[in-house]
Amino acid sequence: MKNVSVIILIAFMAIASTGFGQKAKVFYFKANLSCCQARACDQLEGNIKTIVEKHFTSDEVVFHEVKLANKNNKSLVKKYDAKSQTVVVVNSDKSMDISDLVANYQSTRSKEEAEQNIIDKIKSML
Repeated sequence: MKNVSVIILIAFMAIASTGFGQKAKVFYFKANLSCCQARACDQLEGNIKTIVEKHFTSDEVVFHEVKLANKNNKSLVKKYDAKSQTVVVVNSDKSMDISDLVANYQSTRSKEEAEQNIIDKIKSML
């Protein structure tokens, strides 16, 4: 019986160490630029947040706004070499910059296709 308990404990620890149950994060890095004050950055941020919340549960993916000027965010900004409108998907120790897809979303006429590309990249990180 003692051996079974040890095996169960080892199995539980192995599952826990693989990151099972961890949420992915989508970081939207934002500066206080004139375009942001004109609502362009706010609108893009809202679109990306809507995509995340529409296609993923809060148990899977969480959206975070990260203000570049906030000194508490300095380590995140440095870690991901972030600039305004940088979007990074992070899960456990993996990360993927999807800023190019976000820029394409903003400039394309086919929002549905661009949105699907963003969703696919986020799913690949889960």
